[in-house]
Amino acid sequence: MSDGNALEVIDLQKNYRDFHLDKVRFTLPAGYIMGFVGQNGAGKTTTIRCILNMAIRDGGEVRVFGLDNQRDELVVKQQLGTVFDEIFFVDSWRINDVQNAVQGFYDRWSRAAFARYILDFDLPRDKRVRELSRGMKMKLMLAVAMSHGAKLLILDEPTSGLDPVARDELLDILRNYIADGERSVFFSTHITSDLERIADYITLIDHGHIFYTGTKDGLLEHFRIVRGAPADLTDSLRRAIIGYSQAATGFSGLVRSDDLKGAPAGLVTEAPTIDEILIHISKDGGRS
Repeated sequence: MSDGNALEVIDLQKNYRDFHLDKVRFTLPAGYIMGFVGQNGAGKTTTIRCILNMAIRDGGEVRVFGLDNQRDELVVKQQLGTVFDEIFFVDSWRINDVQNAVQGFYDRWSRAAFARYILDFDLPRDKRVRELSRGMKMKLMLAVAMSHGAKLLILDEPTSGLDPVARDELLDILRNYIADGERSVFFSTHITSDLERIADYITLIDHGHIFYTGTKDGLLEHFRIVRGAPADLTDSLRRAIIGYSQAATGFSGLVRSDDLKGAPAGLVTEAPTIDEILIHISKDGGRS
């Protein structure tokens, strides 16, 4: 495996009766944020569960800083911090209770770091978990995830249900977290505007297989939204369009930039958003 990678997923397979991960492969270099996107049911949570060894893979490999996530599980999990879209702390706990419950699981738990995060995140120590807002609960989970020297954060839909101010604060926390160039974030979300702001890499999964993985800029340069009159639609262009839509006045769809070579001059093309890419892929059934 190559050096300097926080996370490597190599031909990962997981088979359920009605769903399959199909040789999922991507790499997150250390020091960066990767957004993991796809429509509901595309395989995001299944992939994350396999990375965390919460679901046993049926094939392939998962390596965290070069270590196998199954064979070296105890060492790997000391380097991971995880945040899910739901909080799993007892409702009646206060912040000190949370620390007392989790610190024994980590070799490098730092009470000083936890206290600093609680202060920086402006979390009230006197309130019980059930009294915290959703944004405060996310910050509490991040404080726990980052207080044992974790080098890789894995977040599954952490901004879901947050108001814009809370989301902005969370994104700032993640930016600061990777500022040393040694720590990384793997960030699953359906709020793609968040990824457009902070992600360095994007992995797009659809129907259990990887549609794209690479830099965010590469994704947005790799595709174009195309619109034209019915007369502009050649057979070769029609075959190349992903998520084809047609109306009386013309057609539209998503096209790989390379497939526009030699296209009719009358076409209107523009850079897509990540949301537009996802929408067109879902219309097309994930054709790669």
